[in-house]
Amino acid sequence: MNFNNFPNVRMRRNRMKSFSRDLIREHQLSVNDLIYPIFVTYGSNKKEPIKEMPNIYRFSLDMFEQELKKIIKLKIPAIAIFPNIENNKKDALGSEALNENNLICNAIKVARNVSLDLGIICDVALDPYTDHGHDGVITNSEIDNDKSLKILAKQAIIQAKAGCDIIAPSDMMDGRVGIIRNSLEQEKLTNIQIMSYTAKYSSSFYGPFRSAINSNSLQIEKNKDTYQMDFSNSHEAIREAELDISEGADMLMVKPGLPYLDIIHKLKTSFNIPVFAYQVSGEYSMLMNAINNNLLSEKTIIETLTSFKRAGCNGILTYFAPIAVKLIQEKY
Repeated sequence: MNFNNFPNVRMRRNRMKSFSRDLIREHQLSVNDLIYPIFVTYGSNKKEPIKEMPNIYRFSLDMFEQELKKIIKLKIPAIAIFPNIENNKKDALGSEALNENNLICNAIKVARNVSLDLGIICDVALDPYTDHGHDGVITNSEIDNDKSLKILAKQAIIQAKAGCDIIAPSDMMDGRVGIIRNSLEQEKLTNIQIMSYTAKYSSSFYGPFRSAINSNSLQIEKNKDTYQMDFSNSHEAIREAELDISEGADMLMVKPGLPYLDIIHKLKTSFNIPVFAYQVSGEYSMLMNAINNNLLSEKTIIETLTSFKRAGCNGILTYFAPIAVKLIQEKY
């Protein structure tokens, strides 16, 4: 093929006018691609700023209800709820996760009362509830995979019965998708979806999130390397996805987002299943601080979110969701 055909071929022709750029755009970001993570806390009339995450807050349930109404008005289709659990409710087994009237279950009920149509996604992991900060329980100074599975399955059932639409296991214990799916089937909760954190990497980008949910202090194992993935690996993500799909996952998630666009692309091209990304707290904080200091423009938000679509994502969990809606409406 002869590519030396200038001036007959000019790539800029299609870029010269906005209507033409719109017509040939390969990937289009819309509000339907966005999932908004929200933090909830105890008390009333609370809207606590999270200092590590500019413009992000923890909401008491009455203020959470008000925030939900804003989200619904923006037509954001789904939220992911994360709890900030009081220290006196934490223990080695994460027992509060199995309290049917815990903070997350009450938040689900508030959200469901506000809207029957809003998608509700709930994290299944023990780190918000354990006093040692890990996603599973500890036996003989090690994260006990199989003992953790039993608790995680019960946690998933409790959240589903409270009104959650999508169970999102983020713990990275082996076999958790299968045991959660089987438990849902046994409870006749057959329509509850599972969005598995399939490729959750042991990342430094989670720091602000851990502050937001008050889960900073890791005991016994000082990091999560024994269960979260090594950021040097990519083929391992394929194997994780194969297992999660075989165990009954409806959707896959990659976390973090921007540093792992290659993983998103690999999963999307390897499997005929919806793939999502979580643009995590560290990514948000870096970009938001740069925007607030006039180092970057807000258009950077759309550029990064579109990169997820280009890599193959069906949707993105992002703290930028409300700002992104505004930018989309304004056509950036």
